[in-house]
Amino acid sequence: MSSDPASSPVRITRRTVVLGLGAVALAGSGTAAYGIGIEPMRLAITRYRITPMAPWPAGLTLRIVAVSDVHACDPFMTPQHIRRIVEAANGLGGDVIVLLGDYVNGMDRLAGIVDSADWAPVLGALKAPLGTYAILGNHDWWADRAACERGHGPTFAGEALTRAGIRVLENEALPLRVRGHEVWLAGLGDQLSFERTWWRFGLPRKGSDDLPATLAAIPDGAPSILLAHEPDIFPQVPAHVALTLSGHTHGGQVRLLGYAPVVPSRYGRRYAYGDVREQTDLVVSGGIGMSGLPVRFGVPPEIVVVDLSSEPMA
Repeated sequence: MSSDPASSPVRITRRTVVLGLGAVALAGSGTAAYGIGIEPMRLAITRYRITPMAPWPAGLTLRIVAVSDVHACDPFMTPQHIRRIVEAANGLGGDVIVLLGDYVNGMDRLAGIVDSADWAPVLGALKAPLGTYAILGNHDWWADRAACERGHGPTFAGEALTRAGIRVLENEALPLRVRGHEVWLAGLGDQLSFERTWWRFGLPRKGSDDLPATLAAIPDGAPSILLAHEPDIFPQVPAHVALTLSGHTHGGQVRLLGYAPVVPSRYGRRYAYGDVREQTDLVVSGGIGMSGLPVRFGVPPEIVVVDLSSEPMA
């Protein structure tokens, strides 16, 4: 069983620099206290009602509660703060609760490490009639050097979630029995798992994702939902998948006058945030925590509630 490693040295990336410039801009406009000390502590509930273009059982409404990008750290996302989020999520009447990855600290030495033995049991208190399911994010891999060097799991984050009673889906799908119907829930491996190590250790790929294998178990014509930490996979998602749920982007984390200077996606702002309808439906959560720098502005932390229904909104 692996344990949480010590924090790695600070990495200066384009995202960090632009977030830093955003923080400077906030400071210059007199709103730094809000972006650093107030907005990150807010908690919004963002609701979507979607009538899928893909096959969906007539008369069935499925409520999904999604929590993404917790980024447990001290003092910004402590177990006590996560407990508040869990309590709010449990009160939203979800049929199923899904966790969309990135549970570990994403700010290196700008914030203190919270051990998985402390944050995972808090998430384990999430309760829904159909259960709680999780996928891993890029930071859950990058924080576990041993798993990255091996080129495969388990990761300490995944093991901690499993011990807490949460089913972690890694390139697999399973059926949920929903009021007489069968809906398949699929979880994709992370698309950036080995981005920082693959070239050094001779790995053939940057990610642990395998979309064909993930969807292979789903019967033809069966309604299905895909969990994928990074939304960049969405153009490859077939039209028969009713909904893809993603996180990772934090909605840009800093939005100035409605504009996000940086979105960690090769598609720019195309999949930055919210409800996207192309060949099928995608919802990108703005997430809960922070990475790069401890600042959020214009993108408050949120729990996402999606009602999938055969009946369009009135």
